[in-house]
Amino acid sequence: MTAIRVALDDVVRLKKAHPCGANEWKVIKLGMDVGLVCLGCGRELRLLRARLNDDFRDFIHCSGAPDH
Repeated sequence: MTAIRVALDDVVRLKKAHPCGANEWKVIKLGMDVGLVCLGCGRELRLLRARLNDDFRDFIHCSGAPDH
């Protein structure tokens, strides 16, 4: 499986919905882990990149600039 290439300000959909009911997340931090903010309630979450790869469903909005 290849690693998902995300960039800052991308909006992604994950497999499981957040307890608030939303499953769309905006990428706010890149590094060893990925910072996400729920677009439903504003809760921030950090996921390891491997976990993001497992939970990733699809892109809602791409900023067009993949991370390096």
